[in-house]
Amino acid sequence: MRLTLIVAAGLTASLAQASEDIADKYPQSELYDKPVEVIPHVFSAIGATAPPTYENSGHNNNLSFVLTGDGVVVINGGASARLAKALHDEIKMLTDQPVKLVINENGQGHAMLGNSYWAGLGVDILAHEDAIAEVEKNGDFILQGMQRYNRDKAEGTEVVVPNLSFSDQHIVEMGDVTLEVLHLGPAHDPGDVQVWIPQWGIVIAGDIAFHERMPPIFPETDTDAWVETFEGPFTDLGATYVIPGHGHPTNMAQVTRYTSEYIKDLRAKIGAHIEEGGDLASAYYVDQSNWEHLDTFEELATKNAGRVFEEMEWE
Repeated sequence: MRLTLIVAAGLTASLAQASEDIADKYPQSELYDKPVEVIPHVFSAIGATAPPTYENSGHNNNLSFVLTGDGVVVINGGASARLAKALHDEIKMLTDQPVKLVINENGQGHAMLGNSYWAGLGVDILAHEDAIAEVEKNGDFILQGMQRYNRDKAEGTEVVVPNLSFSDQHIVEMGDVTLEVLHLGPAHDPGDVQVWIPQWGIVIAGDIAFHERMPPIFPETDTDAWVETFEGPFTDLGATYVIPGHGHPTNMAQVTRYTSEYIKDLRAKIGAHIEEGGDLASAYYVDQSNWEHLDTFEELATKNAGRVFEEMEWE
């Protein structure tokens, strides 16, 4: 009951504050916001729901960590070496336990560009094999994009490929905690990872789950498979607490509503549009008004519609 109240209280407070219009909540740090204890021993520095900018230092995802009693497990390397160091500074204020493992939730820049900082400390870095392939193929391009918006804050950042990989599941037993690092199936991005801690009922979900900002659909995203993974093995975990890839900690009902229900709604609208003989140009403007309160709606809604049209046109 105490844990439920912690999450409920935090969620109620955060919903009033969640806004892509707030440039920086923690100006004394490179982090967008100070880490909060979601449940005992599990912390997350909640990033901006806006796209990455110089003002938010690229911290527009969640940088989480778990205090195991015999070391710290960090989930997400961060968007730069400087951002990773800022997170580490906060960790060191909370515990003397050393960081022993960093997990990249996928191959995107805000998950892995900070690897260079952690690798410099000799910390092992784990990612799914598909995310590693993405880093190897596009890491330099991703780094250049971060350098453009982050300018001097990009100093010291290099592309470092994770030194540990897995296919379906990697078990981490450290201290008093067992973490199940899972790849449950296709979702938002190649190599998406979920970190499940069954003894505490919490999943650090990564980008399989959204609720405060609109889920971005990439050209390579298989939305039908995303829904299948979400409503199958991800839901079957039975998580009580969810730290999504973006936005504040919440619960399964919220991320279900704003992830799989959103995708299914958009697919239904695009499917009807195709049945009526509609083309790509008009597909961009199918009705998504039920979701316009979500952050990044203006940036993503029309792109998402176009990409789902291109996907479903050949199904």
